[in-house]
Amino acid sequence: MLARYYPWQEMNAMTRQLDSLFEEFQAPAFRTPAAELHETDEAVHLKLELPGVEAKDVNIEVTENAVKIVAERKTETKTEDNGKTRSEFYYGKFQRVIPLRARIQNTAVTAEYKDGILNLTLPKSEAEKNKVVKVNLGEVSA
Repeated sequence: MLARYYPWQEMNAMTRQLDSLFEEFQAPAFRTPAAELHETDEAVHLKLELPGVEAKDVNIEVTENAVKIVAERKTETKTEDNGKTRSEFYYGKFQRVIPLRARIQNTAVTAEYKDGILNLTLPKSEAEKNKVVKVNLGEVSA
């Protein structure tokens, strides 16, 4: 038995499969920035990754028990090759709210932003600093 072979039909099916595969792996427009928290006796240190974002496009709000960062990476489109542009960069607004386990003196927060890394020093409130008290045991009598 002879069967007709339609190579273009198979090519079209493979193209559709590849297109759907690439669509699944495309990055979302909204991306949550990566964070790192480090706590000491005096403060909570928060490091946040914001590559490609200018300092003027970052908004930071700190309450006693959370930090909210809203940032926007703006598009710089360069059109080449007959008006077509292909980009895999993330653009748009994104935000992250990070709850804190310790109460913060939100009026004394300091920030540093360099090379796409935001560093926040969040000093603990006095009540939080004194939360843990070390008790010394005297001689134990038998």
